[in-house]
Amino acid sequence: MFHVALYQPEIPPNTGNIIRLCANTGSTLHLIHPLGFTLDHKNLKRAGLDYHDLTHLEEHRDFDLFLLSVQPKRLFGCSTRGQRRYTEVDWRPGDALLFGPETRGLPRELLDHLPPSHRLRIPMVPGNRSLNLSNAVAVMVYEAWRAQGFAGGA
Repeated sequence: MFHVALYQPEIPPNTGNIIRLCANTGSTLHLIHPLGFTLDHKNLKRAGLDYHDLTHLEEHRDFDLFLLSVQPKRLFGCSTRGQRRYTEVDWRPGDALLFGPETRGLPRELLDHLPPSHRLRIPMVPGNRSLNLSNAVAVMVYEAWRAQGFAGGA
């Protein structure tokens, strides 16, 4: 349905939660290296529970190889520097949602690669820095899936 791409994720439990989220929404998870952990990290496995085998997960050596391999129909970056709300998108199957590392977000050069209309943000109270990565992914993926009538869901 959708592609969830984590660019250089750093915190194993967040990625574990996202593994579980992708399994439950039918989304493909893409991990773009370098990772801040190994895939056999105990906290990653604990957070992902037994959903690892139910998730389609792909690893990519770098961002360019991710683009070459996946060739997403449309790529949206989630950032506190985005100008467009994620609720304003006409979500389509095959769209890719790109999220940056927990401690620094997407680098400016990746955001600049995207058209302004594809740089999305999640509204927050002024003065706050960011949401937890796995929460941000859940908010956006479920909105995109809702817009598709929860196709394939029960």
